[in-house]
Amino acid sequence: MSPNSNYYSLQDPVLVAVDCIILGFKDNDIKLLVHNRIMEPAKGGLSLMGGFVKKEESLNNAAIRVLTSLTGLENIFMEQVGMYGEVDRDPGERVISCAYYALIDVSAQDESLLEKHNAYWVNISRANELIFDHAQMVKDAIHILRRKASIQPIGLNLLPEKFTLTHLQSLYEAIYGEPVDKRNFRKRMLSFDFLEKLDEVDKSGSKKGAYYYKLKDDRNLLLDAAYTF
Repeated sequence: MSPNSNYYSLQDPVLVAVDCIILGFKDNDIKLLVHNRIMEPAKGGLSLMGGFVKKEESLNNAAIRVLTSLTGLENIFMEQVGMYGEVDRDPGERVISCAYYALIDVSAQDESLLEKHNAYWVNISRANELIFDHAQMVKDAIHILRRKASIQPIGLNLLPEKFTLTHLQSLYEAIYGEPVDKRNFRKRMLSFDFLEKLDEVDKSGSKKGAYYYKLKDDRNLLLDAAYTF
């Protein structure tokens, strides 16, 4: 046995996991994808979706694996929130977790995969019911989302391909948890050169209807387009 291998074998083993804060937007509320934990400790408790990192897998690839297996979606907006490593954070074993948040279009997900994993959506207000330190992870993720949504159009990842300005306003009100002035909001949004007005009209809210909009460019290209909200 080489000196190096002996050195590693003498260290305390620690498990590494990824926990995914998967966010969606539906019924004018930010939604959080959760499941009921099927094992002890905290069996039956409300939990984020996640898993352990495999030996030949990076943190990012582990998170992508979890997200894809749950939603059936690829090229999901995903960003690391931080590392969580309190000694007693998981009563079952010594586990360090890397948390990621992801923004998805709820209408595009694969419902059968959610059923397969016993996953379901809850209002973000229920985050305080989560097990272990998952509530803190969500809190930190929302803080990052609010900060970034004020300078980048990342919130649009939560909307379908076409949407009205009313949908867009409702999204931002849900993200920030407070109403915004309709006239100023629309004026500000239309002043940024990333929305394209379509000929289609949504008449579900009124007889006059509201025009649909879509992103002018590829969604991924907009992630680097800063603006001031």
